[in-house]
Amino acid sequence: MTTFRTFASGSSGNAALVVSGQTRLLIDMGISCRRICQSLSSVGLNPGDLTAILITHEHNDHKKGLAVYTRKYHTPVYCTPGTARQLARSVDGLTAHTVPLNGVLHWPDIDVDVLPTSHDCPESSAFHFTTPDGRIGYLTDTGYIPAQTSRRILGADLLVLESNHDLNMLWAGSYPYSLKVRISSSEGHLSNADSAGFAAASAKAGTQTILLAHLSRENNTPALAIQAARQALSETGWTGCLEVVPDGTVSKAYRLERTP
Repeated sequence: MTTFRTFASGSSGNAALVVSGQTRLLIDMGISCRRICQSLSSVGLNPGDLTAILITHEHNDHKKGLAVYTRKYHTPVYCTPGTARQLARSVDGLTAHTVPLNGVLHWPDIDVDVLPTSHDCPESSAFHFTTPDGRIGYLTDTGYIPAQTSRRILGADLLVLESNHDLNMLWAGSYPYSLKVRISSSEGHLSNADSAGFAAASAKAGTQTILLAHLSRENNTPALAIQAARQALSETGWTGCLEVVPDGTVSKAYRLERTP
């Protein structure tokens, strides 16, 4: 059986856990080391049980706890060369294992494709997990979805997909104009509308579970994100599971199980 959980998802911090067999991979460490350890403990694990940490990019809401964590523990960290260069400036002593965009990492029970995203930092990435029980796509922090990433993730059994902002809320909100431009740009974040379009395409290709993630507290609501996705999905006749993952708490376990 393969399980997926989020520990946090949003502008204030991001972390998630994929477990298949004895391979346990943490995606991002955008919350404190203490919260990571508490979250692991809540699901029956400790830092020594982690196989590796995968970092999508160097923004603080994805690496906040990494400096303290790597001083205490020795879990290997994997990321793209561009992300590794940026992390080296803020995480003293970190020696990350690097993998190029479009490269693949191999562990028992999980292969991970490292795929490009379009964000305002060097070599940011999405991940595609292949396990004996099915496929998981993890895609956040991108202004649009590059073609090669779309092709690989489309139709994953479980899709974790950014639905960051409602455009009307963003432009009517209190953010400075320059920040609004950044968020809505091709190197920013996926809007509800853009996310919904990809969700519908992935559902047509076979996705059974869609988890909307990285919602902005200021420029979105779970209800608006769900509404946009449901409207797009309704046109496909899809009957799968659509949910928003929680912002600051550990989510339930989403399971993939091999069909006998």
